[in-house]
Amino acid sequence: MNIDLSGKRAIVTGSTDGIGFAVAEGLGKAGAHVIVTGREEAKTAAACEDLRRRSPQGSYSAVVADLGGAEGCAALIVAQPETDILVNVLGIYETREFFALDDADWEHLFQVNVMSGVRLSRHYAQGMRARHWGRIQFISSESAINIPPDMLHYGVTKAALLGLSRGLAKALAGSGVTVNAILPGPTYTAGTRAMVEEMAAERGLSHEEMKARFVPENRPSSLIGRFAEPDEVAHLCVYAASPQASCTTGAALRVEGGIVDSIV
Repeated sequence: MNIDLSGKRAIVTGSTDGIGFAVAEGLGKAGAHVIVTGREEAKTAAACEDLRRRSPQGSYSAVVADLGGAEGCAALIVAQPETDILVNVLGIYETREFFALDDADWEHLFQVNVMSGVRLSRHYAQGMRARHWGRIQFISSESAINIPPDMLHYGVTKAALLGLSRGLAKALAGSGVTVNAILPGPTYTAGTRAMVEEMAAERGLSHEEMKARFVPENRPSSLIGRFAEPDEVAHLCVYAASPQASCTTGAALRVEGGIVDSIV
């Protein structure tokens, strides 16, 4: 299959590292012009330069904005008024007991994980619909289905993205715009590495030992028994953004290594 996104514009939120960086790289390699977004100017510029080195055939530019609030989303829209592909990757997580979470904790995660995608999709979907072509994705998680009790607020925000994705797909039915949710499992990013290093120190293990144990111990239903790499998630995102995926919409697309114990 040859995925050609030449002439398409793509915005990937949270794309300075991790899954977002891998998605930006994949879309660029497929021919799209990719807008890389981040909160810090130096980090966002460095990510763009890294992407250009890794995929010289790609086209990348940077927009610095804090998309966890309405003002930052508005700034991105001013800088890039239209796009053909929107991949809402931006998300944060933390391990916290439910009873230790106050209203501000819940509100913060909802603003970043849910409302960023709401605000951007509300704007960009209108142009996509007018042009009769577009691709919108929300990066959810297997935690939307297997709600982790020590990350309950995170799981709830990811479940919200499933409802948002399905509902928006219905609202755009017949328009040529597809909307899908992507459900990764544990993925080895910089944030995950830091978490594994902390756990390894607590247990007196090497980093590699803790990394090997994490998924079997914490997600025992995983069929691959390991972390996914960001590019393994990105491959699905690139396909879902392609012309070949024109019949895939309103779906929750799993790339979680078989953690979710369901055949549908």
